[in-house]
Amino acid sequence: MKNRIFSIAIAVITAASLSACGKTAPSTAAAATDTAADTAASDTASPSEASSEPETADASDRLSIVVTNFPEYDFARQIAGDKADVTMLLKPGAESHTYDPTPEDIITIQNSDMFVYVGGDSDEWVDDVLASMDQSNMNVFRLMDAVDTVEEELVEGMEEEEEEDEGEGEEPELDEHVWTSPANAMTIVRKMADTIETLDPENKDAYEENTNGYIAQISDLDKAFHEVIDNAARREIIVGDRFPFRYFCDEYGLTYYAAFPGCSTDTQASAKTVAFLIDKVKNDQIPVVFHIELSNEEMCSSIAEATGAKSELLNAVHNVSDEDFKAGVTYVSLMQHNVEVLKEALN
Repeated sequence: MKNRIFSIAIAVITAASLSACGKTAPSTAAAATDTAADTAASDTASPSEASSEPETADASDRLSIVVTNFPEYDFARQIAGDKADVTMLLKPGAESHTYDPTPEDIITIQNSDMFVYVGGDSDEWVDDVLASMDQSNMNVFRLMDAVDTVEEELVEGMEEEEEEDEGEGEEPELDEHVWTSPANAMTIVRKMADTIETLDPENKDAYEENTNGYIAQISDLDKAFHEVIDNAARREIIVGDRFPFRYFCDEYGLTYYAAFPGCSTDTQASAKTVAFLIDKVKNDQIPVVFHIELSNEEMCSSIAEATGAKSELLNAVHNVSDEDFKAGVTYVSLMQHNVEVLKEALN
């Protein structure tokens, strides 16, 4: 943790020295992200595609929205359509919980009209970065402020991550994965849209139309989950991986067992944890064991092999592969996959 804080401090100092030299050209990483974002948006079905008039406004007049991860990116681009530039700092395929900003990333944040971040363990670097810059012309939107949050939970069989001793009075760690609940996602999208409309009132009607269309898609997704889960033979899932689905399970009344909490940096479970999950699959006759996206899948595969269960992906939507990003996948399309695999896992 100390090394990570030190590296972020160096990045902040370097960014400050670079920005002092005048307006800086986008970094290679940032430019590549912008280009990929344009490609993804063109391949994605969004309300803005219905527009018959080409965008003619000068690029400097368009809103600049910078986000940290994929859910925020998809929410923002679906709301904004072709009226704003949306940049995701996290590279497709990268692990969100170990990302640290580069000096160029910090400059990109500084130059944005709106900066969106989660507010949890995965982007704990944000507070120091924001404290180092002038925020007078920037609007900051924190996902965890938009909905009710819950503490990260340790359930039976789950390994607790070793933490540095920070003394008494330490606040409990809140679960940051608020977007995994479609109900939360709809609330976040609506509040994010309200903020974007305040920043760009001239395009309020377009933002409102885009938002209503997107929320309707998420509402249909919510109904599909209820249809599957409310009529399922069981209400238990097992994840041989980290567990970022607390809000999802709370929303739909699912019981769960997993190897690690959602923000754990551990990837190798103890023999005791693996044995517990194997016994659980056998005793409860669980047909499917889940892993999350961009996982090495080793633990899930081991459990599946020992029990005869099937190994399947359950999307937590932290991030997507470069291939999926360029293909234009969305929050809704990734969660629709979850609807299908849950049909098998719960029956």
